[in-house]
Amino acid sequence: MTHVVTEACIRCKYTDCVDVCPVDCFREGPNFLTIDPDECIDCAVCIPECPVSAIYAEEDLPKDQIHMTDINAELAKLPTWKSITKRKAALPDAEEWKDKTGKLGELIR
Repeated sequence: MTHVVTEACIRCKYTDCVDVCPVDCFREGPNFLTIDPDECIDCAVCIPECPVSAIYAEEDLPKDQIHMTDINAELAKLPTWKSITKRKAALPDAEEWKDKTGKLGELIR
């Protein structure tokens, strides 16, 4: 099992989670963070750090977010999605997007 970043992160990209990750398993895309399932050690320290509650243990994923498991794995392997280990500012319009749902169509790969 691994941890998974869900659609709640799309267009927000808060990076509080990367500061606490002991194995640097987060990867950064243009408007989303993903967790590399091959690197994640299931420590769960990232879960309470996310201000939009976008991170779940795979076994706790809401039913409407199960598709994000494969998306995290796919994006984590893209060469353009680099490891992120230090907190950065959220996207400029993150506050506007943080409570919206159904954001998969906004994901930039």
